[in-house]
Amino acid sequence: MNDFSSVQIGRRSAVQMPRPAPMHIVLFGAGHVGHALIKLLGSLPCVVQWVDERDELFPDETPANVQVEATDTPDAIVDTAPPGAYFLVMTHNHALDFSLAARIMRRRDFTYFGMIGSKTKHVKFERRLLDRGVDLDRLVEMTCPIGVAGIVDKAPSAIAVAVCAELLQIRTRQVAQPATRQLCASV
Repeated sequence: MNDFSSVQIGRRSAVQMPRPAPMHIVLFGAGHVGHALIKLLGSLPCVVQWVDERDELFPDETPANVQVEATDTPDAIVDTAPPGAYFLVMTHNHALDFSLAARIMRRRDFTYFGMIGSKTKHVKFERRLLDRGVDLDRLVEMTCPIGVAGIVDKAPSAIAVAVCAELLQIRTRQVAQPATRQLCASV
């Protein structure tokens, strides 16, 4: 017996994929892009921990699936995130971005790690992470710049759309891989 069901669509039947669990997103940064992202993430299948040191930047109200975490120790949040978390780093401070990157890369159980920035920032952070003992083959797990390719608009709302599209693509691929293996095994 498998977890798939068949649905009649006209004269054809289609296999329905199982409904995946919501993404657990840890968003570091309450700047303009963070605010734009929260507006979109509030309507997506996810749970968001929104982390920043600057309490005054958080709005009074957030979507129901968003938990605000104003903390002086954002690095500690990395360790408490569940396995399979999606990490987004977009703080106001490059030193904090690097500290978070190093801490995230120590984990081996995240689904996604993306950081706002340029290709130059990516190269600089890669060198520093290598110096900190991160294996060369793991550096591909850090996405910087974030967002789907081809969107060059730098407006916070455009970046937010590109990032959400990338997260949904990753989630879809992650769900499809085990489903495809299970479907092939049942045939």
